Amino acid sequence: MKKPLPDRVRPDTLEQYFGQEHLLGEGMPLRLAIESKRLHSMIFWGPPGTGKTTLARLLAARADARFIAISAVFSGVKDIRAAVEQAQSNAELGETTVLFVDEVHRFNKAQQDAFLPYVEDGTFLFIGATTENPSFELNNALLSRARVYHLQVLSEDAIRQVLKRALQHEQGLAGAVELASDEVLSLFASAADGDARRALSFLEQAADLSQNQGDLISPELAGQVVSGAVRRFDKGGEYFYDTISALHKSVRGSDPDASLYWLARMLDVGCDPLYVARRVVRMASEDIGNADPRALQLALNAWDVQQRLGSPEGELAIAQAVVYLACAAKSNAVYQAWKAVTKDVRQRPTEEVPLHLRNAPTRLMKEEGYGRTYRYAHDEPHAYAAGENYFPDGFEPKQYYSPVDRGLERKIREKLAFLRGLDKQAKGG
Repeated sequence: MKKPLPDRVRPDTLEQYFGQEHLLGEGMPLRLAIESKRLHSMIFWGPPGTGKTTLARLLAARADARFIAISAVFSGVKDIRAAVEQAQSNAELGETTVLFVDEVHRFNKAQQDAFLPYVEDGTFLFIGATTENPSFELNNALLSRARVYHLQVLSEDAIRQVLKRALQHEQGLAGAVELASDEVLSLFASAADGDARRALSFLEQAADLSQNQGDLISPELAGQVVSGAVRRFDKGGEYFYDTISALHKSVRGSDPDASLYWLARMLDVGCDPLYVARRVVRMASEDIGNADPRALQLALNAWDVQQRLGSPEGELAIAQAVVYLACAAKSNAVYQAWKAVTKDVRQRPTEEVPLHLRNAPTRLMKEEGYGRTYRYAHDEPHAYAAGENYFPDGFEPKQYYSPVDRGLERKIREKLAFLRGLDKQAKGG
């Protein structure tokens, strides 16, 4: 059975490896380590199709090392032991071993610990590949023994170079080489969404289909091959949270156009619109607050529309709310006040409620003085009991809420300043 094209055209030298210039460019640490053949244990962290496995193989070849590959998806402790024994045998022959562990984040903590003594004593050089953030998924002990290299998604230009090299490499695609135009290669590169493996699969599928169409990879045929391609999006993973973070920060930064872009990105890959609606409600409270209380109501309305009508009507309502929030006056005063007061409540002892603020529904409670000196604000000038204290006895009053000078909070700020002036007068200030 013929191997898939991505495997058949895997680069044999670094010169055939495209992308990751930030790691492999002239003078970069990884490039220097490769050229000097002084390798170290490392973790390759990056999205699928960015060349993690290929780079590990190239490093081993450049260092004249034996290459052992296992996958955490299929392997267990037995496979780790077998790899260790092979590496020890290689060492007895004076040979260096590179142990490559694909999807290393899928090993549990105990399995990851199994590598530590052999990394420590140099039985093998450890190279792990992961699509997940190593900070969250890998043991600190393993991370301390391996340097993390972050591989980036490939640019469309890098993917076009990969495709051109594949066409030159594969005699079986020779009939399609002459007619695979730059337009077609650009279409594949764009649809691949940074994944070289996906782009090569598009090319192979199109080449197979073109054999029945005069060896022509036309733009129309290429369009059919890439139709329905799914974009990168790890629901519940780092990329997911990076995208919702970009949406939130664009709203906070008052950029409605960028906000719409990130919203569309979220929904385009199948993110639950109700999740987005819930986050939009959070944005309304955290970043707009009382500067424009209508933002929270509009966000709740959008959530309600999505629940009642579904897509696409609900998504349009969410888009409306996002644009309004981006354009609204901003204030995180309530958010900051809430963080400060909850911190105080957790750290301080449980103070008693002052007698004058207690309710007195029974005679005994009245005799105990509950509510006796309470001042009913509506009976006071400006409906405000100037100089009254509403904090617990012995608790120095604090100002948690500091409204900003924007939107409705400007009026709130003026009102609170006026009331504090009445307090000073009442206290003889």
